[in-house]
Amino acid sequence: MHKTSEWVSLGHPDKIADYISCRLLDRHLHTDPETRFAVEVQIKDHFVTLGGEITTAAEFSDEEISAIVRDAVCEIGYTRDYQKTWGRENTVAGEDLVVTSHIGRQSPDIAQGVDRSGWGDQGIFWGMAVDSPGTDFLPPDHFLAAKIGRRLYDSRCAGLDIKTQVTMSDHQISEIVVAIPMTERHDERKIATLVEECCENQNEDCDLVINGTGRFVTHGPVGDCGTTGRKLAVDFYGGNCRIGGGSPWTKDGTKADLSLNLLARAYALAFIREHPGNQEIHCAISCRIGSPDILVTFFDGHMRELRHHRETVPPEEAIEHFRLRSPRFGEMCRNGLLHGIR
Repeated sequence: MHKTSEWVSLGHPDKIADYISCRLLDRHLHTDPETRFAVEVQIKDHFVTLGGEITTAAEFSDEEISAIVRDAVCEIGYTRDYQKTWGRENTVAGEDLVVTSHIGRQSPDIAQGVDRSGWGDQGIFWGMAVDSPGTDFLPPDHFLAAKIGRRLYDSRCAGLDIKTQVTMSDHQISEIVVAIPMTERHDERKIATLVEECCENQNEDCDLVINGTGRFVTHGPVGDCGTTGRKLAVDFYGGNCRIGGGSPWTKDGTKADLSLNLLARAYALAFIREHPGNQEIHCAISCRIGSPDILVTFFDGHMRELRHHRETVPPEEAIEHFRLRSPRFGEMCRNGLLHGIR
């Protein structure tokens, strides 16, 4: 059986957008842990647009919000010094971004449901775990794609806008695809070595493809418009699991898209640890607006239902369990949403 998963670095345009929103949320939570937050971000060329709702006691001016956005992009590595090596026509500098904000307050119709200790929306959310402690109980192809991508990003061996893709066949690596900005100054052999150092169980005839078009110089939001929430498979389980709800980023802990996706992963992990012999477990959780009641269903790797039950989980309970009143969203976006759940 062939399984394929992709991963993108924090320097990918869509992840830049996710990270900006997360850092903005962190700053609000630092001042007001009760902040209600849902802000989408789009970044194209040297312009950033924010749109959404924030209800908070933490008041930031438009100038302060713009500064938070620019700092977040600089934290990723897109600075004036970085831009000098590539040219303004090829990438961005966080210090010079132009930021436009369209931010209101949370709808009172949504707020009243959350205020009654119910979920703020309806939806279905999926979690997954595999019996593989060595890959943090994540699918090996997805784990390896992330491992390779992080190694390339952290090494600063070339550009920051990195995509990796791993295909495994019968638990062996059969193909690795890497897209990474490069000029004639960069060494493709060094990149290949870094990739190979990450790999075990590699087929002798494993294909490694680096920049399949032969050229990748223009990158980041100059090369591609970035929008929050477009990398759901990357954020969750690669090509191995159904995806429900929406993006886990851009939202505070009262939003089911974040909290119940985390809970589904935690439940899948607990199930596979408590029931030895299961190689793969999927957990589906559904909720409805204004109610703390959820339906939890477990499936095996062939999507055969194993059991289901209903329980009451108010948003506040999930928020406390996953420490979602703390300013840790930028850290989760940088390190991976699922790696912080044990």
